[in-house]
Amino acid sequence: MDSSSADEQSRTWAELPADITSTILSKVGAIDVLTSAQRVCSSWLGICRDPAMWRNIDMHNLGDLWDMEHDLEKMCRHAVDRSEGHLLSINIEYFGTDELLEYIARRSSRLRNLRLVSCYSISDQGFGGAVANFPLLEELDLSYCSLSKEALEAVGKSCPLLKSLKLNSQGYRYPKIECDEEAIAIAENMHGLRHLQIFGNKLTNNGLQAILDGCPLLQSLDLRQCFNVSLGGNLEKICTQRIKDLRRPNDSTDDYEFDPEVQDVCWSSAEDDYPSGISDIELASDEDDYYEFSDNDYDFDYDYMFND
Repeated sequence: MDSSSADEQSRTWAELPADITSTILSKVGAIDVLTSAQRVCSSWLGICRDPAMWRNIDMHNLGDLWDMEHDLEKMCRHAVDRSEGHLLSINIEYFGTDELLEYIARRSSRLRNLRLVSCYSISDQGFGGAVANFPLLEELDLSYCSLSKEALEAVGKSCPLLKSLKLNSQGYRYPKIECDEEAIAIAENMHGLRHLQIFGNKLTNNGLQAILDGCPLLQSLDLRQCFNVSLGGNLEKICTQRIKDLRRPNDSTDDYEFDPEVQDVCWSSAEDDYPSGISDIELASDEDDYYEFSDNDYDFDYDYMFND
């Protein structure tokens, strides 16, 4: 495309009514807005600086963090700043940390929807401290995070309006591990839940019964790949009578948004109890596997992006 054609196309975009432009940009994720869309023309840049554009922040990415082209945490902080306290919904995947969540919490007391997917660097303590600043939270997604029952208890104490929870994890049939701690925490602290998705959870029938007893308003329940749950008899009857949208442990996963493949572990026949194929090196602590990037590992100019 020659320069005259490019200039003409730029003028065409710039001449769009502001409300139409705003609608178009609202469909674009925060990453694309900050790195490209706001650079199309001056009118677009003005719209992208409007706090109304940042009520819903989608930092969805594919988890390709080894491509250090963009500092996602710095971009997210800037997006939150642009919302000027009016943030209602935010989606963070793979790169969330305690520090970032605390930054969001101090500036976003009106938050209604929080989605943290595969944010392994967020701790129970960090999450609990942040969620205390979200009293209006209604929807929460903690799929594939490394949080425990303490985090769920903190949600129950701090977010009385919570209606929807997603606590999805990797499904395993073997080895058979049963754990009702999360189910009990949900049952005892989230009595107002309407929607619960716990794909791949290790809860048993006892945990499920606790949820049914503790969450009387529950309308939808997704138990897919919860292989320790065996629906039948009175438990099956209660579920079918009370739950409008029930997904059973062995129901189809075709519409599941993440990889639904079951990751079973085959145990070795050796005398030790380690799963086959896992070496002593792989059993080392998390600290041994952590690689810390220094500030000089990559260089990217953010002046054009964050210079308001």
